[in-house]
Amino acid sequence: MTQKQPTPRIRKSPEQVRAAVHQAVIDLLCDPEGEDLNIPAIAQRAGVNHTSVYRRWGSLHTLLADTVTSRLERDSPLADTGTLRGDLLAWAHASAASIRTPEGRALVRAVILSMPNSTRTPDERAQHFRRRMHSIEQIRHRATARGENPPALEQILDQLVAPFYLRAIFGIDPPTTGYPELLVDRLLHDTHTDPATD
Repeated sequence: MTQKQPTPRIRKSPEQVRAAVHQAVIDLLCDPEGEDLNIPAIAQRAGVNHTSVYRRWGSLHTLLADTVTSRLERDSPLADTGTLRGDLLAWAHASAASIRTPEGRALVRAVILSMPNSTRTPDERAQHFRRRMHSIEQIRHRATARGENPPALEQILDQLVAPFYLRAIFGIDPPTTGYPELLVDRLLHDTHTDPATD
């Protein structure tokens, strides 16, 4: 294996450092023959001092969480299509396109690696979960404002989000046609036929 040369260290602004470190995280997760994911390796790939990374993020889990949040914010909010179904389809199509790319699959790995451990309190774990589901919450809030009846967040997680994450984890691309529609229509059908939502 050819050793990739580290990025030369030059003076960077705080935002440049953040962007370079985030990209280094994604690059290392995408590289099947890359180094173990740790702060010294990330710092070397980013061309920054590892002490700067520790000082800013404190731990690998915090860095991974910040990388995920930054990338999700970059890709949202999704356009308002005017309907709950349209918004969920837009999210699902974007997710299907993302997990077909190495960076998209790396982002899913970063989500998993950044999950809080069992020593965190239930409230901390709930906050972590809701940060990850920010775009879904936006869709639900828009639907409610229109007078629509959106599914519960947990139901969307189980029936729409989880299938994409599982495919990304196991490296299985979604079908090229019809998969987002299948998941969204099944979710909405189950919501409308569930007595608990009536």
